[in-house]
Amino acid sequence: MAATDTSAALQQELLRRARARAAGRSTPAPTAPRPAGPAPLTHAQRRMWLMERLGRGGAQYSVPFATRLHGPLDLDALSSALTELVRRHEILRTRYGRDGEEPYQEPLPAPDRITITVIDTPDDGDALLTEEARRPFDLAESTLPRALVLRHAPQDHTVLLTFHHIAIDGGSLDTVAQELAALYAGFVEGRPAALTEPPQYADFARREHADAARLEDGLNHWTRRLTGAAPPRLPRPATPPADIAEHPAATRTTELGAFVLPALRELGKQHRATAFTVNLAAAFAALHRLTGELDLVIGCAATHREGPEMRGLVGLCVNTLPVRVDLSGDPEFTTLVERVRDALLDAQQHRDVPFDLILERLGSGARGDDGTPLLRVTSDIVGEQTALRLPGLEARHVEVDLGEAKFDLTLGLLDTDTPASLVQYGRAALDEETGRALADSFAELLTAVAAEPALRLSQLPGRLAEPRSASAHPAELRLLAHPETADAHVPDPAGGPLVAYAVLNRTGGPSPVQLRAHLRTVLQRDLVPAAVVLLDRMPRTADGSVDHTRLPVSPTPAAPKSPHIEAVTEAFAGLLDRRPGPDDDFFALGGHSLAAVQLAERLRASLTLPLVGLDIMQTRTPRAIAALLDSRAAQRATAVTASATTVRPRRTREGTVLVTGGTGGVGAFVLRELAAQGRPVLALTRPESAHLVGGDGIEVIEGDLGDLDSLRAAVESADAVIHAACTFTRPEVDVAAMRAMVDAWRGGPFVFVSSVDAYGRPAGAQVAEESASQAPVSPYGQAKLDCERLLLSAAGTEGRGGASAVRSPIVWGAHDRLRDQLRWGATGLLYQAALAGRPIALPASGAGGRDWYGAPWVHAAALARAVTSCLDAPVHGVANAVGGHVAWSDLTAELVTLLGSDSVVTFGEEVHQDLDHPWHYRADRLATALRPAPGEDLHTVLAEMIARPGA
Repeated sequence: MAATDTSAALQQELLRRARARAAGRSTPAPTAPRPAGPAPLTHAQRRMWLMERLGRGGAQYSVPFATRLHGPLDLDALSSALTELVRRHEILRTRYGRDGEEPYQEPLPAPDRITITVIDTPDDGDALLTEEARRPFDLAESTLPRALVLRHAPQDHTVLLTFHHIAIDGGSLDTVAQELAALYAGFVEGRPAALTEPPQYADFARREHADAARLEDGLNHWTRRLTGAAPPRLPRPATPPADIAEHPAATRTTELGAFVLPALRELGKQHRATAFTVNLAAAFAALHRLTGELDLVIGCAATHREGPEMRGLVGLCVNTLPVRVDLSGDPEFTTLVERVRDALLDAQQHRDVPFDLILERLGSGARGDDGTPLLRVTSDIVGEQTALRLPGLEARHVEVDLGEAKFDLTLGLLDTDTPASLVQYGRAALDEETGRALADSFAELLTAVAAEPALRLSQLPGRLAEPRSASAHPAELRLLAHPETADAHVPDPAGGPLVAYAVLNRTGGPSPVQLRAHLRTVLQRDLVPAAVVLLDRMPRTADGSVDHTRLPVSPTPAAPKSPHIEAVTEAFAGLLDRRPGPDDDFFALGGHSLAAVQLAERLRASLTLPLVGLDIMQTRTPRAIAALLDSRAAQRATAVTASATTVRPRRTREGTVLVTGGTGGVGAFVLRELAAQGRPVLALTRPESAHLVGGDGIEVIEGDLGDLDSLRAAVESADAVIHAACTFTRPEVDVAAMRAMVDAWRGGPFVFVSSVDAYGRPAGAQVAEESASQAPVSPYGQAKLDCERLLLSAAGTEGRGGASAVRSPIVWGAHDRLRDQLRWGATGLLYQAALAGRPIALPASGAGGRDWYGAPWVHAAALARAVTSCLDAPVHGVANAVGGHVAWSDLTAELVTLLGSDSVVTFGEEVHQDLDHPWHYRADRLATALRPAPGEDLHTVLAEMIARPGA
């Protein structure tokens, strides 16, 4: 028998190791078999998942949990405790996928160990904590909590655990802190933690999903309760702050006197209300003072954590309750407390109905006329924050400021050792001056009602805004929300033009034109007044309503002074058979996209100034179009005389490339690429646009697609051709132009920028290069096909060189024409809806029998590289210049984020004709040239196009 060391020391060591292995392992309780596999998302999770998918989650859905610990910290025990916590709660190691457009959650295997990052820093490390907390999660991968420890001194640490809100809420943090403390103690002491196995969040999600039918009565109640409610009008800034990306929200606290909180509690007791209810009443009063409105809705948090089966559950179990209160009659504050108490009790009777289901049922009623969401304001009481209290250490909660706000405005109360009022607001929703004033007045209001609860609303601190009718015109609401306006009114036009009247806060404020321009950026075009009239004061009757008899007569704007206004007006009249006023909208008069192109062509021909259909669609009124023409005339007048008024003599240089369409988006990038390569260029352009394309190495020759003689002469004088010009709407002109150019072509390569529209509507989802076209083919696509056939059939004959038909998809890049295409072209449906904050309905995966819907796209610089590469290496046929494909959902996410939109996105079986695009196009022949350079990714190019001033 082998000798065995039975020394007491060894026995103690073996016992210590055994205990350590067992330490923290909870005793499993016998349970019924649980369903296996993925689970549906709860309604609260689904909303959060959608926000993340749309790119609107960000740091606001991070949950940082930080504690300063003094004493000997055992990092190995902390890591073991965190690992065991994650094993116990599946929700902390869950990934989120989707089956088509339907999301699901699926737990991952428990990790072997959670790693803790340790950083030595002598200071508090606030910047390090914020940076770590703001790091994004990838829900498709996992929601594993991240652990960071800042070591300030050997026995001074800050522990930061960062969770994603989809996996945890405030109630869960208490459970997490308690379990971590117990598990940590077990690992330090080498003993098991006395913890039973917890309930799992996926089971809660399955129960909620299965019980959906029982919520119908509650949904009906909420529909009745919220019908007719409107979001409050907050005075938003005229322009977002310059640093809004770094600091999207502001939080202001104001310390309260020692007597305030006890007095508010006593006030609540006298009226059978809690301190929370009293604070909520104060929030309603403050919001009334801010907006002047009497019918208000404020949200407050509720929880689904009820019953023994929910004890110890970690997960997202919160719900939002919309509380609607009538503040009419100038009630005493005590009366308002009773109204709020009753409304809150009524809401709590139906707290089991998820707020997102309420929004779905309300539909468009969940938003204001201008797209603003109904629930913009919340209220809460914040108590002492949870800290991680580990045995043997002193603990203090550490606040990590993410600089984010989940709602536009929160009015709260800090119930701590140092009571304070709390005002948090999104800096895009509330201007800074108003935010500071509101923080002061809310603290004053709380103090005032604590001292004298019988004060009426009209006697409370805070500037009282004028009450407005709930049926006010959206333009009036937007003007009232403008920080530079003190008053505004938009009367019923009664068959005449819609006119807005406004009173400014100060002299030297925005002009009527600037105010109307602001309205055009935030309202649908049919809601924009024909004019804004500034008044010194708003005429009112004795009861405070606007006295319409004293308003100026609906004005006829002053006679336009533009030298082009008469020509524009006549062109309108000739095309639309009615003579417009200077501010009449082109579309309201019956115009459409094709008519816009025709109008631009008439004006371009008569005035010899550059103008295209997209200019008409963007500016829309005779006055605005004339102003645009004025600016372009001035630009031409100040341009270099040689490029503005004469044709430059062509230098005798070999290898000159003729480029058509140089003033367009694609042509401009082609010219830039050729110049970078040092190639001599001959740019064909209309006389009125010649000044736009000059530059080193670029000669200008006048011509137009409709002038066939000029086309032939241009081709004959060049050694190679890149044909990038197109009318878009007149196929016969495009084909005739190609025929003339091919007739004149006698040498060198010829590259034609075609379109993937030439493929028509293929049966399969994958489209190879040079695949046969399949009907139906649009007139635009058919014209491209006809041009390709003319070119490719002539290539190689009579001394002609090689030909390349480069089929392009949607082109994006930092150029005005491409920006216009984004706004009004194939993606205009999504862009305009996101810009206006309207709901966006996208086709779900499987709709119409297709698995995917989206669009092919290419960066204009990559397309230019691909096109110019064909000069040296013709493809002798058709090649696709597709840089990538973007799903409509992903494009919508980018647009909503970059435009700061409140649009709600839904997925359904309906496929809008503008979104009926399920194809992916192979692009093998030009793959090398199409490889993206830095800055040519989707997000960057869209940001460049949208962030342009005035965009």
